[in-house]
Amino acid sequence: MCEVFISADPQSYDARTRSVRLHGVVTSIRLENLFWQVLEEIAQRDGMVVVQLIERLYDELVAARGEVGNFASFLRVSALRYEAMVAQGRIPADTSVAIRSLDAKAVLHALPQGWGRPQPDAQPRPTAADSRVRTLHVAARRHA
Repeated sequence: MCEVFISADPQSYDARTRSVRLHGVVTSIRLENLFWQVLEEIAQRDGMVVVQLIERLYDELVAARGEVGNFASFLRVSALRYEAMVAQGRIPADTSVAIRSLDAKAVLHALPQGWGRPQPDAQPRPTAADSRVRTLHVAARRHA
């Protein structure tokens, strides 16, 4: 199993820091080279350079969430989601198709659990830990 992963080119997981200017403020973003390559592909699909893509993602994230949090992690997850959605056929593998031309609702329809924003009326799925806690509460009430 591990051969699939350990055979990766070491340069792909070497990290590289880029300085970017987000609305006049210079910041540094450190990502592994493979993530930079994926972000470059995403940017090129829509006729942008990677810095323009990063600024656009930042702006849209702030508009949607009001805060950014760990932006480098957000960029890694964005690259991973892109690759997964291409593999699933949600995003065409043909890189001449601009992402902005896609119907976002269709691309995001029926995402796997945990891949999208929770719906406001959706209840979180109970975990095994929740079940153990409920069992302990029931047992405690019986013994009280």
